[in-house]
Amino acid sequence: MADLSRRNLLRAGGALGALGAFTVAAPAKAWTWSSAGSIAGTGTGRDPRYVWDDLADPVLASLLERGGVPAVNDVLRSWTKNGQTIPSGLPSDVAALVNQTRTLPAWADQRKLDLAYQFTRKRGLYLGVLYGMNSGMMSAAIPREARAVYYSKGGADLTDRIAKTAKLGYDIGDYHAYRPDGEMVVTCVKTRLTHAAVRHLLPQSPHWVASADEEIPISQFDIMVTWHSLASSVWQKLMDWNIRIPKAEADAYLHIWQVTASMLGVLDEYIPASWDEALAQREQVLVPLLGPTPEGVKLAEMLTNLGDRIDFTLVTKPAFESVTRYMLGDQVTDWLGIDRNPILDATVAAAWIPFVRLRELGLPLLGVPSIYFVFEELIRKFALFYLEPGQQINIDIPTMNNPNYPS
Repeated sequence: MADLSRRNLLRAGGALGALGAFTVAAPAKAWTWSSAGSIAGTGTGRDPRYVWDDLADPVLASLLERGGVPAVNDVLRSWTKNGQTIPSGLPSDVAALVNQTRTLPAWADQRKLDLAYQFTRKRGLYLGVLYGMNSGMMSAAIPREARAVYYSKGGADLTDRIAKTAKLGYDIGDYHAYRPDGEMVVTCVKTRLTHAAVRHLLPQSPHWVASADEEIPISQFDIMVTWHSLASSVWQKLMDWNIRIPKAEADAYLHIWQVTASMLGVLDEYIPASWDEALAQREQVLVPLLGPTPEGVKLAEMLTNLGDRIDFTLVTKPAFESVTRYMLGDQVTDWLGIDRNPILDATVAAAWIPFVRLRELGLPLLGVPSIYFVFEELIRKFALFYLEPGQQINIDIPTMNNPNYPS
């Protein structure tokens, strides 16, 4: 990976300059969200910034220390469907962990999980653009997440890392996501194992330690921050666009994300029980934490340049930048050093809501302004690039941090 780009740091200018070259974000305010609004309806009062994964962390730490990760990755590569029996050959502690963590929470409602597919099928176009150009780019403006990605193994191959992240977005919206013939349980379990490995590995990186404001990454608070960059941020945008969604589908979409949080190891007392509670929690745990870091600026540059593999960025990059600016607003995109394209920026801002209205009405796009075809083509290209169902994407447990930033 190239060094942090001086050009992009200068372009991100004022925000980074005011905070210093390698800023450490100010600690978040004390956790005040009430667990009365959670799935559990009550709680222990523990601050989720200091809660990690008591089940997975010790097992993965032991597995890494005894050099057993490559063999486990080999065995788990053949496990792709929720209903499959766990392949033989896993160490006993890992097998026990996988079997324990593949079980859906007792409160999971399969009817709602199935109905969530109807929501996704109807809103797939919006979800694709929101997951990619809203949530995905927002992650670069979440300081802890940006640092964790940049200095972990995923930061050395962002295309691979994004493909694996996109797999979760694809699997959660797939037909029968949590049924035996789906893949979401597998994706969640492998992601949970990966998180546990990163918690063990990143504190060994002097580069991460020098920039981080936490001793152990990916706390339950951090997972919920990422959850909000996806679930509740998408929901907020759909509400901002005045999209009418039947209550049953709205509840189902929330439910599939509630189950996903649980499957990633989040305790019930931190998982919002309603969209109102989710949006209230989002205002505390996500919105105030957004900000610039050198790592985030570099990640944003890498993300906007991924169009190289599609059309050498001649069309994709400016369109990606303008749609992202519309989704995230000027402050966040300026923090990330994303280029301004004044004419295209203004065109996207003026055209997006009418585009949504036409889509909601189910009208053909014949005879409408050409910018709508830009939206359609951009979304199609990125959907095919990241979410192609035929792609063989496997989530492997890492054994190292970013090799470009060695210890």
